[in-house]
Amino acid sequence: MPPHIALLVNPNSGRRRAAVVAVRLKEALREAGARVHVYTGRSAADSRRMARLAASDRPDALVAVGGDGLVHQALQAVVGTGVPLAVVPTGTGNDIARAFGRPRGSARDVAEAVLRGRTRPADAVRLTLADGTQRYFLSVLACGFDARVNERVNGFRHRIGRAGYVAGILAELRSFHPIDYDIEVDGRRIAEPGMLVAVGNTSAYGGGMHVCPDAVPDDGLLDVVFVRQAPIGRFLSVFPRVFNGSHTGLDEVVVERGRTVTIRGAAGVAYADGERVGEPPLVCEVTPKAVEMLELTS
Repeated sequence: MPPHIALLVNPNSGRRRAAVVAVRLKEALREAGARVHVYTGRSAADSRRMARLAASDRPDALVAVGGDGLVHQALQAVVGTGVPLAVVPTGTGNDIARAFGRPRGSARDVAEAVLRGRTRPADAVRLTLADGTQRYFLSVLACGFDARVNERVNGFRHRIGRAGYVAGILAELRSFHPIDYDIEVDGRRIAEPGMLVAVGNTSAYGGGMHVCPDAVPDDGLLDVVFVRQAPIGRFLSVFPRVFNGSHTGLDEVVVERGRTVTIRGAAGVAYADGERVGEPPLVCEVTPKAVEMLELTS
């Protein structure tokens, strides 16, 4: 029986580049002998529904063609099912694809990698929201200054990648005040004012900003980075260091590792995988080897 591949597509991703990439990949897969079904989501909820529909057919792979947000929706459908998840990035940030290997070459090359079926197990993070509902994320949860920047960037009329994130930083600095956090990492407590907390299964968010530079997505642990209260001038000198991950050795930065992380405090909205998820209290629990990631690099 020919392999069965499901393509989950956000046609608006990358200024509609995802639609073009998906068509080329579909043709290449079919030329290679695969059965291909295409599922199109026009919103986050629609993409999540389509992903679950696709996974219920038990394909040999679910391939998400879009940005981190689309991968986030696909993840909800494949955790614990054994259905491999592949990422063909066409979004703005594409941090998940960076963490697991961006595909290179032509559509035919990507199709060959999909059909090769080489996978690696990865951890996922089960997130319990204030109302008790649960979802999963794969990369980084941000709560505090960085999440508020994300909120601003998502409100911009045009997306301009990392430059847009920098513009969001400058805008948020005008009104931001430190937050009273209460954080527990496997029972160890951090209770003090701070600027942000990030919980990382992988290292980066915001299009390559390495906020949790030592995070490894298959070690059964979460990396927690907390930035203490600092004057705005000092914070301005610290925050840009997340672009290369050199901030973790600074006195203002606390780094913890653990399996369960609870965040409380009036931190406002949190983002995970670049998607808006809700406000504290939030509980993050690592789920080891919960998803099979399809390797698309040679």
